[in-house]
Amino acid sequence: MRYLYTLAMYLVTPLIVLRLALRGFRSRPYYWRWAERFGFFKAPLNLRDSLWVHAVSVGEVNAAEPLIKALQRDHPDTPLVVTTVTPTGTARVRQLFGGSVFHIYLPYDLPYAVHRFLRGVRPRLALIVETEIWPNLYFACRRRGIPLMIVNARLSERSLRGYQPRPLRGMVRAALGCVSLVAAQSRADAARYRLIGAPAERVLVCGNLKYDMPVPQDALAAGARLRGHWGARRPVWIAASTHEGEEQAVLEAHLAVLKRLPDALLLIAPRHPERFRPVEHAVRSLGFAIGTYSADAAPVPSNQVFVIDAMGQLMPFYAAAGLAFVGGSLVPIGGHNVLEPAALCTPVLVGPHTFNFEEITASLIEHGGALRVPDSGSLGGAVLGLLRDDARRREMGQAAQQVFERERGAVGRLMQLIDAQLRK
Repeated sequence: MRYLYTLAMYLVTPLIVLRLALRGFRSRPYYWRWAERFGFFKAPLNLRDSLWVHAVSVGEVNAAEPLIKALQRDHPDTPLVVTTVTPTGTARVRQLFGGSVFHIYLPYDLPYAVHRFLRGVRPRLALIVETEIWPNLYFACRRRGIPLMIVNARLSERSLRGYQPRPLRGMVRAALGCVSLVAAQSRADAARYRLIGAPAERVLVCGNLKYDMPVPQDALAAGARLRGHWGARRPVWIAASTHEGEEQAVLEAHLAVLKRLPDALLLIAPRHPERFRPVEHAVRSLGFAIGTYSADAAPVPSNQVFVIDAMGQLMPFYAAAGLAFVGGSLVPIGGHNVLEPAALCTPVLVGPHTFNFEEITASLIEHGGALRVPDSGSLGGAVLGLLRDDARRREMGQAAQQVFERERGAVGRLMQLIDAQLRK
């Protein structure tokens, strides 16, 4: 099956490159550094025995941030390599770590590309964040004697079904046999990894790294400054990490809110940079008084909608908002990180599709820190109800922050496992 898989990868590679080129029409960084996706890059001379962390995109990079900083703290003389797949993930790595890590794109799962990549990086340990099972890469690590760990491992019911078709089972099981340890986020994730073939004795539950994410020390102060621009008592909500199919629902919800609260302000932050311009056009077409981060930096009292058209700027706006709707949940994307607003004592709203953050979201809802809306038509009413109830928002925000604080500690547990692997 792996030979057939490899043949299929070679056959679809032209289509993958075409898709990359088409995405470049909307986001120019997709045109950059193509050679790295085939394993061609100039490696620094000091990469031997590096620690390698792979994080697909922005969400995984954010999750890995506390782990990477712990590795830098505990292994200051060891070179650190971070790979991503998307330009937005690349930008986030640069924003968080600058030149303190060596960043490249992970190559496609083609044997010759994987061989060149590993020959250049020469890792002592490979740490794959969340859910990335690439058979050729995993087998190559085993052949070279590179211990491989899947950390902060998660596997949704949807992903589980994707790995279970009969032709894939044996190959996935064999690939997972190359993994030294699966450090799962939850008991449910651990059980699913065992179901797809991870050896039971190599699967442990460590908790979610996202609970250990550092809260920017100046986020609350920056939020207070933002509120100074629009007035401390003004009703403000944020729709964060939105996708196509959600922005229109969010804007319609805000129209409903404005009928009862004429001075309400919506902050909207599309998930991907290629959505910035379409969202701005949609806002203008509906007649809202608009501001944008790129042009104005902060909202002014006359703004009804403010588009956050920049990456990595959410935390101050979460701190400033009265409540946060976290996107990717009204459409079947699976939701995004609900812990960022929770960490800042901001109550959370989500839609019906949260399978990427299943247990975290369920915990927030169970303890009163979040509410789920059943569909896009219910969003406006939920937002309006919370914006008009200061006491309930305070209670929800405090409950959300308590859940966040209670679940911290995954980094410490994971670092003990990493150190044990390095001592072998």
